Amino acid sequence: MTKEEIIKPENLVYKKPTLMNDTPMHYCPGCSHGVVHKLIAEVIEEMGMEEKSIGISPVGCAVFAYNYLDIDWQEAAHGRAPALATAVKRLWPDRLVFTYQGDGDLACIGTAETIHALNRGENITIIFINNAIYGMTGGQMAPTTLVGQKTATCPYGRDVHLHGYPLKMADIAAGLEGTAYVTRQSVQSVPAIRKAKKAIRKAFENSMAGKGSNLVEIVSTCNSGWKMSPEKANQWMEEHMFPFYPLGDLKDKNS
Repeated sequence: MTKEEIIKPENLVYKKPTLMNDTPMHYCPGCSHGVVHKLIAEVIEEMGMEEKSIGISPVGCAVFAYNYLDIDWQEAAHGRAPALATAVKRLWPDRLVFTYQGDGDLACIGTAETIHALNRGENITIIFINNAIYGMTGGQMAPTTLVGQKTATCPYGRDVHLHGYPLKMADIAAGLEGTAYVTRQSVQSVPAIRKAKKAIRKAFENSMAGKGSNLVEIVSTCNSGWKMSPEKANQWMEEHMFPFYPLGDLKDKNS
């Protein structure tokens, strides 16, 4: 087969999304962020929203999304991404507006911002990367850290008598009047990646159709923070996180 035949559209199996910059990925090997970045880029391109998408990045590993996706971005103060997204969407209602946040940002310092934006039914999408730990700052316990899970700040495991219980943000969001679509997905396998992409597409379409607020939680790994290989981290996630954070749609007003 010649080079010309290989690159024919009918022979194309995979290509990098056009919205992905050539910036080398800095994320740790096995990190879920890069996969989710790719899915967002593909969905925006397929929706034809390249010139009308605005991402809001906060603080933490998620902040670097603006290095990799060639769309307009604004950076919010720690935890305040949903508030900033609210302002952007109200000023430019024809824009596709989404936040990209980790669990420390969204479920800790940003808990109030998240809940109130979702409850108001703002026509935005919140993409929530839940790896149950503070990945960037040294692997501390997060609001989503599992009971018994060891971190830098709970080296003997999360103790409910000392630290309370993990927050299930998607479950909270599903109970709010303003949410249109709440789902929990993952990206550790090809079938999971396909489901996650479909969920992101539905959330973005809801945002543009004015149906209310949307939360897409991605249950993820932090193999460096968990001190595991990427393979072991995926296995640990499936064995421990999925039972506590079960995958699937929690709310879909249009179903």
